[in-house]
Amino acid sequence: MRTLLKVVSVVRTSVRSFTPTRGPRGVSMLECRLGYTQNAVGEHTGKLSRCCSTSVEGQTHPSMLRHLTSKITATGPITVAEYMREVLTNPVSGYYVKNDMLGADGDFITSPEISQIFGELIGIWCVSEWMAAGKPEAFQLVELGPGRGSLTSDILRVFRQLQSALSGAAVSVHLVEVSPKLSQVQAECLTGEHTQVCVSDEEAVYRTGTSHTGLPISWYRRVEDVPRGFSIFLAHEFFDALPIHKFQRTEKGWREVMVDIDPEEPEKLRFVVFPAPTLASTTLVQADEKREHVEVCPEGGVIVQKLAKRIAEDGGAALIADYGHDGTKMDTFRSFKGHKLHDVLLAPGTADLTADVDFSYLRRLAGEEVACLGPITQRSFLKNMGIDTRLQVLLRNCHDAATRAQLIHSYDLLTNPEKMGQRFQFFSLLSRRRLAEPQEEGEGLKRRKKGRAPLPVAGFTPLGLQ
Repeated sequence: MRTLLKVVSVVRTSVRSFTPTRGPRGVSMLECRLGYTQNAVGEHTGKLSRCCSTSVEGQTHPSMLRHLTSKITATGPITVAEYMREVLTNPVSGYYVKNDMLGADGDFITSPEISQIFGELIGIWCVSEWMAAGKPEAFQLVELGPGRGSLTSDILRVFRQLQSALSGAAVSVHLVEVSPKLSQVQAECLTGEHTQVCVSDEEAVYRTGTSHTGLPISWYRRVEDVPRGFSIFLAHEFFDALPIHKFQRTEKGWREVMVDIDPEEPEKLRFVVFPAPTLASTTLVQADEKREHVEVCPEGGVIVQKLAKRIAEDGGAALIADYGHDGTKMDTFRSFKGHKLHDVLLAPGTADLTADVDFSYLRRLAGEEVACLGPITQRSFLKNMGIDTRLQVLLRNCHDAATRAQLIHSYDLLTNPEKMGQRFQFFSLLSRRRLAEPQEEGEGLKRRKKGRAPLPVAGFTPLGLQ
């Protein structure tokens, strides 16, 4: 960010205020006074899971606000990416670093917390891709941003149930987590607190343990620290929290949206459009871009490139599940607090910041070394994976009325297009070898295909379960 700020000379009086573009309902996610009703932003609150109960409405976070205003006073307006990075992951007062923001008593609930079926189907997907790759001896399950560990816990339960199919495989679990607080929560969920913490910052692994089922688990801060080898990478609601840059089309070309101090109310922040091109605005926006407002997540692009490189070289697959779009949306940066949309610039550090994932950008950055599937809706993915069949099995074996009602309610939350079924998308990176058609050999009538046709990719094609 310092490099970016050196490229241009910041003159505060020359920076104009940014008026966000409005959606079809006249609603902007960047309004400084939100005051929206549930119906007015149904497409955003349809996520259902973003909520906060650990902070009082209107409560400020003076240390973070003071830190940001001091930074802006010293260097000038900061990018939205730097604002997100400071608010979410600042090592002293970052939102993700200090809080356990997940679950009913936290800041948001994710699909694995809603129903065990979700994690079970993801576990089946992992085993399916391992089998399609020829059942490699080493099988690394890698989750980026594991939350409370619920998804991994459900997957490991599936692994235990499919132990006969996994026999002979050396399965290990690798979690990429920057939050010390959350890593502790994950350890309690997955190991029952039986972990060892590495005190040296120079160690790639900062926590180790053994799962309830006897599998080794390791924690890392960066995906590049995970050992090489065949890996199934999972990223559920991970990319949406990575820092984004925001750009606005103007008469003079693309300009970057920045965060500045409100001159009329020095204790508040505001969005402004930077008057001159920045390094980001000249390098991150595509030449053929048609939209009026664009959000780009270069950090997400870098991570996808790392995943693609490892999958191409070591084998494996990546499954990314998040709410997003395929290069069509514009202004999606928003905040959630107390089950409601929250002003993204109000009381920084007390609410979640998020932006829809642009899957077209991830596909472009993944490159040609891997095959990309999706995005498809969560509803389609889960139905292809057999969620209806699994629900019927659970209902058939459940005789408690309250539990049956909860199963049906959870199913509706996950698959209903008006709730999470349409908003959430699934996207996958696969080794090109995984989808390679068998080659023909011989001549004339004796020509035949050598090898077997690739297996369908579960979730992205119907399994045909009865």
